[in-house]
Amino acid sequence: MALDFQTFKTRSLTAVVFAVVVVSGLCWNIYSFITLCTLILVGCLLEFYQLNRLIQSPGKVIRLFIPLVYILLPIGLLLDLGITHTDTRYVYDPLLPCGIIFSIWINDTMAYLVGSLIGKTPLSAVSPKKTWEGTLGGIILSMVVIGVLGYGLPVAQRYDWMHWVLISAVASIFGTIGDLLESKWKRMAGVKDSGRIMPGHGGFLDRFDSMLLATPAVWLLVRWMSA
Repeated sequence: MALDFQTFKTRSLTAVVFAVVVVSGLCWNIYSFITLCTLILVGCLLEFYQLNRLIQSPGKVIRLFIPLVYILLPIGLLLDLGITHTDTRYVYDPLLPCGIIFSIWINDTMAYLVGSLIGKTPLSAVSPKKTWEGTLGGIILSMVVIGVLGYGLPVAQRYDWMHWVLISAVASIFGTIGDLLESKWKRMAGVKDSGRIMPGHGGFLDRFDSMLLATPAVWLLVRWMSA
């Protein structure tokens, strides 16, 4: 798969704006974090129901219950990873939410680049542009980058660097599964993107589908590491 530089340029410019908004929401304070999570929740729910209306087969069960598991639960767990309650107040720590988001971003970027340059073996018919080479390259490089940051950044050293490698691996693997799942739903609905909020990137579900599956997996991993 040849690297399309015009597409890459459009995606990159849009991604910069998107990254500034998301990082600001993650790192500013507890209120910006809650606001960001609320926007993601509302946007994903609206797009989910829009896709569901285009799909004839799922019926009422998916319309009623899947959003609870697929969208509401992950957002709740992301809030739980970032916010703790003391005797007198709620305290926000962006470390783990940032770890999840950055792992997914690095994985997505590296998978796109590696797949564009050397990708030959299709990963799944659901998403024909994804390759095994790109997928494995993205996961490995995400683990390396997050591991190095976890080792070198003082703020991240509350967790061992190997823990960061595990967090990145879990976020990348489950994030990829989440992306494939949403691609399957879009194919069933007969649409290319779940929305049009971001040129070259699609809608809320297109941007946060990976996070929706990665967050519960990382939450379980963190709870296991803390046990």
